[in-house]
Amino acid sequence: MIPVPKAKKDAYKKLAELSAPIFQEYGALRIMENWSETTPDGKTTDFKRAVKAEDDEAVVFSWIEWADKATCDAAAEKMQNDPRWADMGDMPFDGKRMIYAGFDPIFSTDK
Repeated sequence: MIPVPKAKKDAYKKLAELSAPIFQEYGALRIMENWSETTPDGKTTDFKRAVKAEDDEAVVFSWIEWADKATCDAAAEKMQNDPRWADMGDMPFDGKRMIYAGFDPIFSTDK
């Protein structure tokens, strides 16, 4: 999850489109990018507070699906040295407020 200035939606979408083939080259099976449309304020917590989104920012919820943790870890290591990232320019969001993690699926209807 990341807060992205609403005025930079097109720049974020372009970054996602440029990044996807690189992730796939390193073994990503599926990439999902979601721009918030309805993110209601919660009573205790919510998406906007989780990333400290400001009024002019939208919350992006995305994930990358990998075959397994080993593939993900190997990709992360290789991508750190991939010069294509530098060619993409500045990120259109505040990376300090990004939430990222790894999850182990416990239920899926895909297979």
